[in-house]
Amino acid sequence: ESLHSAQLLTCLKFLTELTRLFQKCRTSGSVFITLKKYDGRTKPVPRKGHVESFEPADNKCLLRATDGKKKISTVVSSKEVNKFQMAYSNLLRANMDGLKKKDKKSKNKKSKATQ
Repeated sequence: ESLHSAQLLTCLKFLTELTRLFQKCRTSGSVFITLKKYDGRTKPVPRKGHVESFEPADNKCLLRATDGKKKISTVVSSKEVNKFQMAYSNLLRANMDGLKKKDKKSKNKKSKATQ
């Protein structure tokens, strides 16, 4: 429940499922990816009265992806971040070929000299 009922996966399984989400949404739909620092807490921190400061032994990163229906997530530790980042960037690069290209037509304003 702490991860908003997203299915927590291993890094490899997350990348596989993310590929499936991209393929499913290739013709229509969107995939939303969020990324944030994750300290391993499972309960929110109270706003008032910070009794103890919580410092995790290992910095981690939480990734979530959703198409609006299915939610997946993974936690990447600092030890595996380089390996994960390479696989993740390759996956993104492979799935960005279907994006709409920006229209590069520039509106030519007539200058006063040509009138």
